[in-house]
Amino acid sequence: MPVSGRKSKIMRRSRVLLGSRRLWRTRLVFWLGALAIGVVSVGFAELADLAQGAFVSVSSTGRWGFLLPIALTPAGFMLSAYLAIKLFPNSQGSGIPQAIAARHLPEGDRPRLLSLKIAFGKIALTVLGLFSGASIGREGPTVQVGASIMLTVARLGDMQQARGLILAGSAAGIAAAFNTPLAGIVFAIEEMSRTYESRANGVVLTAVILSGLAALGLSGSYSYFGIATAAPTQLRDWGLVLLCGIGGGALGAGFSGCALYAGQRVRRWAHPAPLKRMVLLAGICGLAVAAIGISSGGMTFGTGYEQARHAVEGNAVPPMFFAQKLAASFLSMMSAIPGGIFAPSLAVGAGLGSTIGSALGSSITLAAILGMAGYFAGVVQAPMTAFVIILEMTGAHQAVVPIMAVSMLGYLTSRLLSRDPLYHGLSRVFIAAAIRARRATEKSTDSTTHAI
Repeated sequence: MPVSGRKSKIMRRSRVLLGSRRLWRTRLVFWLGALAIGVVSVGFAELADLAQGAFVSVSSTGRWGFLLPIALTPAGFMLSAYLAIKLFPNSQGSGIPQAIAARHLPEGDRPRLLSLKIAFGKIALTVLGLFSGASIGREGPTVQVGASIMLTVARLGDMQQARGLILAGSAAGIAAAFNTPLAGIVFAIEEMSRTYESRANGVVLTAVILSGLAALGLSGSYSYFGIATAAPTQLRDWGLVLLCGIGGGALGAGFSGCALYAGQRVRRWAHPAPLKRMVLLAGICGLAVAAIGISSGGMTFGTGYEQARHAVEGNAVPPMFFAQKLAASFLSMMSAIPGGIFAPSLAVGAGLGSTIGSALGSSITLAAILGMAGYFAGVVQAPMTAFVIILEMTGAHQAVVPIMAVSMLGYLTSRLLSRDPLYHGLSRVFIAAAIRARRATEKSTDSTTHAI
């Protein structure tokens, strides 16, 4: 063989080997990123539980300890709002709207919404909110954290599928936060993208598997609410399907519609002096949350996990708990402190179901499960996600058909009353803000260039 032929063959082999190394490097970075989401999610859950436990411990110490939230909760809200604006912009609220918005923005604008700095701030400030008694959850923030990790992976691994990786990080976050792998995948398809993207399905599935394995390795296999045994056995049990579906959907539509409308009014009011006015608003909301919490005997503080699990286990919660928890969750959301609405929504739904079940004389367990499905579907307008996540969290396989029916009824009722899905409505706010920030930066750069 001529020398030139051998050289050409060697060069081709070198290119193949080099390409293979780059491919495996990319895969390795992606795998490590997915595992990191599982590890961070478990750590985040532990910190959140410690913070909530510390709040309960502090507020129940001494004869007048129950009044401590009057000072602690507003102060915590104000500090969280201040730090979110000054140090961690775009960490406010749930985190799911930011992840949705990032998928619709150009590559250069995405770090404004998703970055490791924002992820750190999201975790720290959500934990601060729970220590202050805010009615928030960690599941939505875990979505933004997971998406931030995956966007960093895209940059480090020189990967081109940034939109698909954001989707994968979001799905992995939900899966690891609730230990619900199927719900993570359905959430990515139905809520995050609103369409099925065949090119991203393998990436999403791999991320969910790896993050789930990391979470299982650290915290073991568990069901979020334990294993519930519930099935409709009499006619009035089927009445729960109608009441929880329509009632939960209407209540969820009211929550999401009011949140979008009030959020718009708050942004207009705060525009002249955003830092001062938003910190003031956070303090007022914190004081109201503290008052509701004290009047409810402390039941509305925190995620509401204990109350929801109590109802799922067949123990009725106070009849007005769902209304008090809804008010506390709405005020916590309006304060714009970092924190999600997933867990509080489940608590509201379980409380609603418990009240309906008690009134009908039906199974409290079944009523709580159906109440969660109906209200959650009404808030997020994602019936498949609601059905799968409730089924995975409760293990109520005997009630598959009722849960599906309630989720669909809740979704349809909510769509009739409120056309704009909550997370997607909120995502447009972040998209508009990112575009304005980019244009301001470009204008400033152009002005500097002309001056030179």
